[in-house]
Amino acid sequence: MGDLSQEQGEILVRLARETIASALAIGQEDRIDQEKFSDPVFQRNRGVFVTLKKGDQLRGCIGSLTASEPLITAIRHQAENAAFNDRRFSRVEANELTDIEVENSILSEPTPLEFTGPKDLVAKLRPHIDGVILSHGSYQSTFLPQVWDQLASPEDFLGHLAMKAGLPREGWRNDGVEIKTYQVQHFGE
Repeated sequence: MGDLSQEQGEILVRLARETIASALAIGQEDRIDQEKFSDPVFQRNRGVFVTLKKGDQLRGCIGSLTASEPLITAIRHQAENAAFNDRRFSRVEANELTDIEVENSILSEPTPLEFTGPKDLVAKLRPHIDGVILSHGSYQSTFLPQVWDQLASPEDFLGHLAMKAGLPREGWRNDGVEIKTYQVQHFGE
């Protein structure tokens, strides 16, 4: 999974910040040299999430689980979405951008997790490693691996994930629930 170097990850974080600043019409003196994007790793289709935090509080987080566009394009799109289209928050304003920290999560391809029941599911999850997608009928939600920092027990993690999907807290125990897992490379300011 770790196909990006730390330097490449830092470049992508700067790209996300510059994208938001540009959309806010704030000049960025330290523009990224476009030659840095010549590496083929930046052209591979990848799923990404961009997370914005103000202090310790979430300020926006949007992404795509599917690898449907090149990495640099995906970072740009999701940076704008996190800043301006996360319905849980008001749009980011120019005067607050300096107080916001940007984080990017580059996802591996999600894979189905086979399990025989709730107890087996809990045993197979890898806290702090696995991001989880929960699906049941038309309901779906995901938590990045970083969410394990706030919801350390698998039962609590899955309960909040079920509620995020619009299911009851114990909905993750229902027959027909499908689980996929993925891993991320996480880069932040």
